[in-house]
Amino acid sequence: MTAPDDLPARGPDTRLTDADIARLMPLLEEASSMELKVSIPMPAQRAAIAGLPLDPIEAQPRQVFFFDTPELTLDRAGLVVRARRIQGGRGDTVVKLRPVEPASLPADVKRSQAFVIEVDALPGGFVCSGSLRGRATAAEVKDVADGSLALRKILSKEQRALYAAHAPEGVSLDDLVVLGPTFILKSTFMARLVERRGAPERRFVAEMWLFPDGTRVLEVSLKCLPSDAFQVAAETRAYLASRGIDITGEQQTKTRKALSYFGGLAAEEAASS
Repeated sequence: MTAPDDLPARGPDTRLTDADIARLMPLLEEASSMELKVSIPMPAQRAAIAGLPLDPIEAQPRQVFFFDTPELTLDRAGLVVRARRIQGGRGDTVVKLRPVEPASLPADVKRSQAFVIEVDALPGGFVCSGSLRGRATAAEVKDVADGSLALRKILSKEQRALYAAHAPEGVSLDDLVVLGPTFILKSTFMARLVERRGAPERRFVAEMWLFPDGTRVLEVSLKCLPSDAFQVAAETRAYLASRGIDITGEQQTKTRKALSYFGGLAAEEAASS
């Protein structure tokens, strides 16, 4: 299974192969949702924003923090720990397994109302992830980021248990460092993918991730039912093309960019101390 976070540079043909589809089908049967994503390269971002029905004034500011070792030990083990601050005082947390084989998960984890199995698909690849979500306030996340509150204090009992079951040996929550924050602008819009009577409008999400070195990642995504995945993917591809958005470029996902960027800074700081 090819994870979007690890996609190589692709040529003009970014469609899934027959072998990819054969691997994807059983994952869709287990997933509760499918998220279709496309990453827009920096040179094309201005045109993409102009081509979509976005209103930058209405974008919601957010901050995202990842937690890992400077060597990205969790990332290499397929484990992601993240906390987010959202405008208005809200926040949330997630402990994510990525990639994951749903059939290998314990029944009690899959039964949890806070656990979601989702397939993410980008041009040329896909990955199945399992996310255990939790609630926190924006103030609590800020306290964890500045070191005045322990990370485990804002994770639920279920999240701590999932972490303990999948973390590399010897890497506790107290060993993790803060990677970030990444500043984000999130915007949504509704669009009808095909012009036919009765065709539903679908909700798109556009996120611009801004990094201290001036680089940006723009991702456009929408969710659909797994049973609708192939039809919606084809319609989305056609819709974006009609808006002048090129999806054949190299895919750089926001999580991969954030971990690589801030992990590098953390490694440099650890080496110099």
